[in-house]
Amino acid sequence: MKKPPAYWNKAKRVLSKKDVVLRKIMKKYSKGFLTTKNKPFFSLCRTIVGQQISTIAADSIWTKFEKKCKKNITPYTIHKISSRNLKSAGLSRQKIKYLKNIAKAFINKSFDVTKLKTMNDIDAINYITQLKGLGVWSAEMFLMFNLNRPNILPLKDIGLLRAISKNYKTAYPPSKKFLEKISKIHYGYRTVFTWYMWRSIDPTDVEY
Repeated sequence: MKKPPAYWNKAKRVLSKKDVVLRKIMKKYSKGFLTTKNKPFFSLCRTIVGQQISTIAADSIWTKFEKKCKKNITPYTIHKISSRNLKSAGLSRQKIKYLKNIAKAFINKSFDVTKLKTMNDIDAINYITQLKGLGVWSAEMFLMFNLNRPNILPLKDIGLLRAISKNYKTAYPPSKKFLEKISKIHYGYRTVFTWYMWRSIDPTDVEY
């Protein structure tokens, strides 16, 4: 049985006192919480597939991608599978290159995911983005969904910006000043805030 991160319930109590809008959303979606698959390579592949496309498109391509890999998404599987095979799953040439590159980095150990455990969020993002194909957004998704870091606010995420605009009845995209205010209010537990914002516009759990 999946459990929420250790900080989750405390974060909800703290944030509900600070933010009446968020409190209502938390009440509406009280049963869900952030989870982790604890599979670093899987998470990075999921992130690559989801880059710059809608959730619906990403889910469709991911399903085909999993079939091509026979549901065995490991560095060795991706390394061995042909680019042509991956392309037929709907992946772009660029994304295939990124997936192959990350698989190689895991195999030759030029990327060591265990190092992230001792890094703060900024250092971890810098380390992850050294991998070709992984930008700041991808690194933030990894920190949230694989490592369950509590204080991630992915301000380049379109879904998050849409949710903030809708729930706080502000312009889209929200102004820098408004986002700074939001960031300050939820600081310490911005991951929890982000998760509930996504949930408010999409009833299914977000996973990477």
